[in-house]
Amino acid sequence: MTETEHQTSAEMTLIYIAKKLSDALALEELLTASQIAYLVEPDTYRGGIIFATERIGAFFYVDPDDVPEAHKVLLARNYKPYQP
Repeated sequence: MTETEHQTSAEMTLIYIAKKLSDALALEELLTASQIAYLVEPDTYRGGIIFATERIGAFFYVDPDDVPEAHKVLLARNYKPYQP
């Protein structure tokens, strides 16, 4: 499965924020291989400790019913799932 076209990020649950393009591409491959439908959108996040700035990352969303499986897949590959 690939990105879900029929849902918006407001209807889905954020599971990961990729800060590097290489991480985003690897995570897309991982979720696709695991047959987890996802939505990925660029958005801004705050980064840095001393000099905090806004940066752009790839925000990965899945259907709320798929969150436990998606977290399992992320953790198996040493990705840290997003925690609000």
